[in-house]
Amino acid sequence: MVFEPPKRLVRALGETAPDGDDWLEKLPEAAQQAVALRELTVERVQVPGGRSSLVVLVRTADGTPAVLKLAPGRARPEAERAALAHWAGRGAVHLLEPFSTEGVLLLERLHPDVSVRSLPEAKALLEAAGTLRRLWVEPPAGFPFETVAERTGRQAEAMRARAEADPEVAPLVGLALAAREELLAAPPEHRLLHGTFRQSKVLGGERMPWLAVGPDPVVGECAFDLARLVRDRVEDLIAQPSGAATTRRRVKRLAESLDVDQERLRGWTLFRAVESGVRAGRVGRPRDAELLLEFASWL
Repeated sequence: MVFEPPKRLVRALGETAPDGDDWLEKLPEAAQQAVALRELTVERVQVPGGRSSLVVLVRTADGTPAVLKLAPGRARPEAERAALAHWAGRGAVHLLEPFSTEGVLLLERLHPDVSVRSLPEAKALLEAAGTLRRLWVEPPAGFPFETVAERTGRQAEAMRARAEADPEVAPLVGLALAAREELLAAPPEHRLLHGTFRQSKVLGGERMPWLAVGPDPVVGECAFDLARLVRDRVEDLIAQPSGAATTRRRVKRLAESLDVDQERLRGWTLFRAVESGVRAGRVGRPRDAELLLEFASWL
């Protein structure tokens, strides 16, 4: 089988590595080797798939449905492996092999076309939040993960540079950076977080109704993780005449349901929305940038 990377993956990797690298060129051969090593039977490549990895639906030698995932180093697949191993299937997809093959994960097969996003909005938020709560555990000793301070520190540098080049975004960037500084002064907890949690990252399963996939794990406070969920379906929020009020109610409802401080959740939601909006503008997605920065202005 020829392992053709989906267009979505090619486009997304072009945004994260504009100067290019050879991972995509080596991907077909790497996928063939990964399949042969594990004696897998390939069903199909998942399309449109993810933005940072090739996802292949396979069966193991004994016929068990599984997923083979290949990702470049900049997507931090080894951190994902370590987080999944630590969660051991509790709230997240189960890692099927403990040994490490660089950039390759063999995972439990969920229902790849059934995410919690398919539910009505209120139900989707409830189920997603319940899944996220199960992931917030103590990190392993000597954890190999970035901290929230480290990750947002890199992001803050890029935001400052963008604000200098584009004065229109400077006021929101200034608010977001000030919020970050205040939030990092006294973090209330130290938990292993999913890192990139949203409704589309929660898929239907057999052993549990909903399980999280695709973490970019980070260690820090729970409000940081929940912040990305606040802006889910942002295009629908923007389209509503009452979008700003709905957003504020969502912050309050999610904070109360997961015992997270409402102001800290608001602050991290602001920072993460501005960071994503600035990044979207930088890589040539002006519509996404406009939506995200308008959303951020409501906070």
